[in-house]
Amino acid sequence: MNILFFVLKWLHYLTCIGLIIVVLLQSGKSGIIGGQSIFGWSSGADQIFSVPSRKAFISKLIIFMACVFLLTSLLLTKFYVNMSEVSVIK
Repeated sequence: MNILFFVLKWLHYLTCIGLIIVVLLQSGKSGIIGGQSIFGWSSGADQIFSVPSRKAFISKLIIFMACVFLLTSLLLTKFYVNMSEVSVIK
């Protein structure tokens, strides 16, 4: 059970960091301000994804990572309560 708790804890940490990065990478409502994004890329530099598919991909990735975050949070809470076995009433 300790190994599973350790793995879930690190999965939770990685999900938190990844979720922060993905949310920061998404563009705002105005998209590109002054012809450049936050990281200095020009509007023509994003040739890998077109704008609609990139927004759909990032939205799906955020939803997936949020679900993993929620699931790991609930599982870690459940495992931590079972591991401590200390009563609040005491």
